[in-house]
Amino acid sequence: MPSILDIRRRIRSVINTRQITKAMKMVSAAKLRRAQERALAARPYAHMLTNVLQSLVARAEIYDPETGEAKHPLLAQREEKNILLIVVTGDKGLAGAFNANITKAAIRFLDSKAGKNVDLEAVGRKGRDFLRRRYPESKVQTRSLADLEESVEEEPEARERAGTIQITGEHVGILGKVTFAQASALAESVIRRYRRQEIDSVYIVFNEFKSVIAQRLIVEQILPIEQIGEQAVRLAEEMTEEEKKKAREAAVSAGVGMHGTEGAPEAAFEFGASQVDYIYEQPPEELFRALLPKYVSIQVFRALLESVAAEHAARMTAMDSATNNATDMIDSLTLVMNRARQAKITKEIIEIVSGAAAM
Repeated sequence: MPSILDIRRRIRSVINTRQITKAMKMVSAAKLRRAQERALAARPYAHMLTNVLQSLVARAEIYDPETGEAKHPLLAQREEKNILLIVVTGDKGLAGAFNANITKAAIRFLDSKAGKNVDLEAVGRKGRDFLRRRYPESKVQTRSLADLEESVEEEPEARERAGTIQITGEHVGILGKVTFAQASALAESVIRRYRRQEIDSVYIVFNEFKSVIAQRLIVEQILPIEQIGEQAVRLAEEMTEEEKKKAREAAVSAGVGMHGTEGAPEAAFEFGASQVDYIYEQPPEELFRALLPKYVSIQVFRALLESVAAEHAARMTAMDSATNNATDMIDSLTLVMNRARQAKITKEIIEIVSGAAAM
């Protein structure tokens, strides 16, 4: 049995750890509130843009009646030979199984696309490190979002692949403060490659956040656009009841509300549902050319915002569990220390009594 001094040192160590985990839980709770507010602030624009496009689709032809081809390349559907997968993870750990679940979902998706060429874009340090250990990087220099924002239209060129599955881009350090400019730069890069027919479809895997207890891990198709306003979910994994229970307890203890980021603005809903026959000045081709890239950018921006909120929620839950485990460990070590101290006192009393009896 360890000495009383060793047990006391371990208790002090666990107490210090509990203070750290409790502080991290409160920090994540504060960041979660801000992330929810940012997701809510971006929702009115996204809903209005979606409803404008839905109204346009209902009143204009999206396919040429003579050739049958789509009036915008982002609506064109081709046979899947070359696929782009955007993997959105966190830059930091200590968030439970948040990053591991995303990378596992990415691996399952890659297994389902066996035999096809897949390019990987890693958003977040954890996903980048995971993918680097398993797949080669493209021989063409990978670019960050800063490079993408400054890039200009280039002519496509034949490039030798590093493998059937290869990493073509990495974006680390952007999740601390996600901006629409960053999401738009990433979306424009993806759109450029899709227009050149370098890739035939684009998917994004991330943790969708609706509320603290309503999250799901999904793989969503963002290109080609199949139906405006509808998520093209290919894989989905819901939270278990045990995970929901832990998240609820962590939210209550941290004072985080259970409200989510759902809800469409009433004005946007009325615009899309209105039966008024709007007259658009520009032809449909020009409108689609201006609005569809913005729609794709909004989809990427939403995924990044919700992933950040989900990461903070996962870290808050993990740190709450760590704090509770530390408390249980302190109680257990205190009990062991008291028993050891009682045994030592009893032993000393027995020695004194035995010595007195011997005299």
